[in-house]
Amino acid sequence: MKKLSQPAKVAAFLQRNPEKKFTARQIAEGITMQYASDYQHKKKKYADEKAFIQQIVAEIGAHKDSIIKICPEIEMQDKPRPRLFWYQPHESQVIEPMVIETHDAERISEADLYPKLMAFLSQELKLYCLRIDEKRSKNTRGSKGNQWLHPDIVAMQVMDQDWAEDVRQCVKLGSGQNVVLWSFEVKLELNGSNVRESFFQAVSNSSWANEGYLVTASIVGEHTEEELRILSALHGIGVIVLNVHELSESEILLPAKRKTEMDWQSANRIVEQNSDFARFIEYVAIYYQSGKVIKENWNK
Repeated sequence: MKKLSQPAKVAAFLQRNPEKKFTARQIAEGITMQYASDYQHKKKKYADEKAFIQQIVAEIGAHKDSIIKICPEIEMQDKPRPRLFWYQPHESQVIEPMVIETHDAERISEADLYPKLMAFLSQELKLYCLRIDEKRSKNTRGSKGNQWLHPDIVAMQVMDQDWAEDVRQCVKLGSGQNVVLWSFEVKLELNGSNVRESFFQAVSNSSWANEGYLVTASIVGEHTEEELRILSALHGIGVIVLNVHELSESEILLPAKRKTEMDWQSANRIVEQNSDFARFIEYVAIYYQSGKVIKENWNK
């Protein structure tokens, strides 16, 4: 009987475990156990089991395109690391956009990402954050009058807290920039089906800010990250991959292009429609006027 190629072994392994996600290491351990006789000769070339498995892991990553070519129903999540593979049958090909599974089978929704993102931004980037609830928006312009108007999270970055007082006064009197305002649109998952719509929602929602970001817990699909890189280069919106298990492992995949000038007219449009955003601008104004951050107002 003809031996299967290693990519075919991987595809067969995933097909036997539909919709279950595996790391390359888990797949390597599975196929070397299932096809033990096929690996007897190769295994002898390595000093120990760990080195042997690591080689198989590297080969799986290198041949990922061949694996997907053998079975197009195999999906791959590149970000956050480690890379995940799974078999998605045709009858359930559409991945739920609002729920994912964590390693411990806990179900996570998009709303669960908001406090995690604020924790990451405050701890790692020293930003002062607020959640913007779309339910607090007025509906005076019709059912879709405020569509793509405001982001999920906004933040203030204080630039001058550690500056000398004379420098702070020079910046203030000279209309310099001592505060940077950030905007974040959150999506649980980005894949080939929703990446462009999600990105342009972030473009629209963040037009007022100095920096705008699209944030996700998962990037799925062979060309999704490439599409994000193209769109980011064209429109200046950055991308953050939020690691829901280890916040410190989250990464700014693509930095945003910082605008030196705020679009205050767009900000005023949001202030008129949403009380959370009005509160955000109020807190920013307090800092402009007093140079003080009232910490209990932020990160909630």
